[in-house]
Amino acid sequence: MMGYIWGGMIVLSFLFGMIGGQTEAVAQAALDGAKNAVDMALSLLGMMCLWSGLLEIAKQSGLTEKLARLIRPLTRFLFPGLPPDSPAVMAMVMNMTANFLGLSNAATPLGLAAMEELHKINPRPERASDEMCMFVVINTASISLIPTTVIALRSAAGSVDPFGIVAPVWICSSLALLVGVMASKLMARRKRGQR
Repeated sequence: MMGYIWGGMIVLSFLFGMIGGQTEAVAQAALDGAKNAVDMALSLLGMMCLWSGLLEIAKQSGLTEKLARLIRPLTRFLFPGLPPDSPAVMAMVMNMTANFLGLSNAATPLGLAAMEELHKINPRPERASDEMCMFVVINTASISLIPTTVIALRSAAGSVDPFGIVAPVWICSSLALLVGVMASKLMARRKRGQR
């Protein structure tokens, strides 16, 4: 569907450019946009490779296991139905770490692995468990210490202060996470009360 929308926008742009006598300007804008897209993709690729490599080093060195033990009280509060030694906990910690570092693209496969592990221990596979719902909330509204993707995009776009969004990102993501966790806990309690 999105392909049709983008295709329609391109066709309409060229059509209105021809009607308005701006065909050369539209063609030049298309070429400039393609060049900027490649530049931006390359700058994001470098950032993603760096942080993904650091995450893999942390995993192989055992740092993520230590981090999982360190935040065990938090994971026990957020996911009371999960055994502490569950493989899902390790996958969720990796995902949270990637999100914390602002690596949303690197966090996606880790989040999918965590959901697969959570699904394996779900007593009612036809429905999402409370732990699955809480993980989706945390994954979606995660706090990003270093929003690397946004910083890289701002830098590639020529921003004078690409790091100027760090404090607002901390505030917004903290509030979103707090509200999401509270809502998820409230809904889980309500669901248990209805049983």
